[in-house]
Amino acid sequence: MTTLSITEAALALGVSADTLRRWDRDGKLKTSRDARNRRRVPQSEVKRLSGRPARHKAGDTLSARNRFPGIIKSVQVDGVMAIVEIEAGSHRITAAITRDAVEELGLAPGVAATAAVKATSVMVSRSHS
Repeated sequence: MTTLSITEAALALGVSADTLRRWDRDGKLKTSRDARNRRRVPQSEVKRLSGRPARHKAGDTLSARNRFPGIIKSVQVDGVMAIVEIEAGSHRITAAITRDAVEELGLAPGVAATAAVKATSVMVSRSHS
């Protein structure tokens, strides 16, 4: 069985080595260990994961009223998290997402994107003194 290092597999999949380590811990990726206890990723796993991530699979449906197509105005990455601001018509939507998601989706200012809102409730209020 041919295996790749974590770095080689990450490059082949277009994700970070930290993402693969997390997937390994979460059971989403099958790895083995070499004689020096380094993770090795079977080529079959790279092939299996080469398609779109499961959360981006075709056929996912959301109500049209929960989708806000627009243009990314800013992306601020800090550590493992990022803040993405989308201008969608008269709406400005700000989302906190992972750095990995920003990289996987190729998000950058000027890129067309759609914010999909799935929440049971969002409440914001300001106290007036």
